[in-house]
Amino acid sequence: MNKAKTKTTTPRSNPAEQRQRILEYLTTLNAPLNVEQLDEIVAAAEKEKLSALSLLERFLSIPANTRCERSIARRIQNAHFPTAASFENFDWEFNKQTIDRAEFEQLGTGEFIRRQDNVVFAGESGLGKSHLIQAIGRRCCSHGFRVKYVTSATLLEDLSAAAAGKALSSRVRHYGRFDLLIIDELGFEKLELREYPEAPSLLYKVIDHRSRRKSTALVTNIDFQDWTDYFGDAHLTMAMLDRTVDTAIITKFEGKSYRKHRAEELQASQKKARRQRPKARHA
Repeated sequence: MNKAKTKTTTPRSNPAEQRQRILEYLTTLNAPLNVEQLDEIVAAAEKEKLSALSLLERFLSIPANTRCERSIARRIQNAHFPTAASFENFDWEFNKQTIDRAEFEQLGTGEFIRRQDNVVFAGESGLGKSHLIQAIGRRCCSHGFRVKYVTSATLLEDLSAAAAGKALSSRVRHYGRFDLLIIDELGFEKLELREYPEAPSLLYKVIDHRSRRKSTALVTNIDFQDWTDYFGDAHLTMAMLDRTVDTAIITKFEGKSYRKHRAEELQASQKKARRQRPKARHA
């Protein structure tokens, strides 16, 4: 006598219960995917008849991209850029004959950081050096590099305070841990040398510590031949130049001054406004 075969069936999961479990899993995994996004993915999967792999790819892309964007934002915040300077808000037409966008876009890829190359921007004030180095730094943050922006005056103030507190080595190591250290406004004024007599030695310690390990970007209005006059120590200056220029990408800025142009435009606008202002009538 043949025994009748009984077919066992697995109870189907309730869609509402499945949805709730998925949300609980997301919470456990700390995945940044909210309820609305989950429902949108499910609706799209049903409408477009996505394959299992396509559904999984779309499901993972939202939390992955969100986490990536948060990491980029955190790196930019930690870099302490003083402005929102970017390639997009730079006036490329103003000095288009001397400033080639392609050159700076290439630096924005961060390839020079992977090679541990340095970058030097030199030239007169008002040509966009600070704007472009910040734009490069911001792009490098988006590529996963740790960037630190600091003016030379702030750097020297910090190092001098650390030296006074016998913590200089610790601060030098701190500045040595970033993939890209941007030192802006080097030589902006002689004041930093008068306030910090040990400035050449302090700056040398940071540059030497990073040499051939990490990338350093210097933005200065001092020509290389004038560094000795500025720092006043020929031996130390040569050592610093050797470590800075070695495998450095050097860009000499030339052209018209943005600041002077904007000041002239403002002055012209104010004069025009005064001419157009109605004169007061005397009784």
